[in-house]
Amino acid sequence: MPVKLVVFDMAGTTVQDNDNVAEVLQSALQQFNYPATINDINVVMGYPKPEAIRELLKSFPEVENNDALVQQIHSVFVEKMLDHYKNDPYIREKDGVRETFEKLKEQNIKIGIDTGFSRNITDVIIDRLGWRNDSLFDVSVASDEVENGRPFPDMVFKAMEAVGVTDAADVAKVGDTASDLQEGTSAGCKYVIGVTTGAYTEEELKKEPHTHLISNIREVLDIVLVNTLAIV
Repeated sequence: MPVKLVVFDMAGTTVQDNDNVAEVLQSALQQFNYPATINDINVVMGYPKPEAIRELLKSFPEVENNDALVQQIHSVFVEKMLDHYKNDPYIREKDGVRETFEKLKEQNIKIGIDTGFSRNITDVIIDRLGWRNDSLFDVSVASDEVENGRPFPDMVFKAMEAVGVTDAADVAKVGDTASDLQEGTSAGCKYVIGVTTGAYTEEELKKEPHTHLISNIREVLDIVLVNTLAIV
């Protein structure tokens, strides 16, 4: 059965990220005197960012479960992240992304974007890269638009509903973090594809449930189109 929808993550998967997100989150935590290493932060990369902050604060029992603090840190993170994606001159798609999206659309396969970012950051990235104007995707889902973000399947299900796909066996999920692969697996996606050139290494992603690991986004075409092209 051919795939009808591919749901792609953003930062680290389709959007170039050189630890930028982790560094911004690290800076927001440090502003409140809660240090965290990039390795610590990468463990929770892909989570909704308030949940990532909550997990990182567990290292500081005196403030664990402090919802007000989580929101304060998240507000600083959002402000810094918006500035980054609006103004950093090096913001770009990862190699092969536009080509991959276009070839999938040629085969009438829907393209979804999901992310651990909130909607305001998501929209800035989409517009900065020209994806909306160029109609490169069919639906985007941000983590603050569902009850449960990654590793839960809610964002995949919301994307499916938006494009009229009713069976997760017709869906592929693509991402660069453990939570992406857990999300796709919990949704029951036909393909759960890990990208090894993002936040997690190949060795780290091998430990997570997946159907494929790839180093370049173009490899999604080899996986997803095999059955589709045989039917055309």
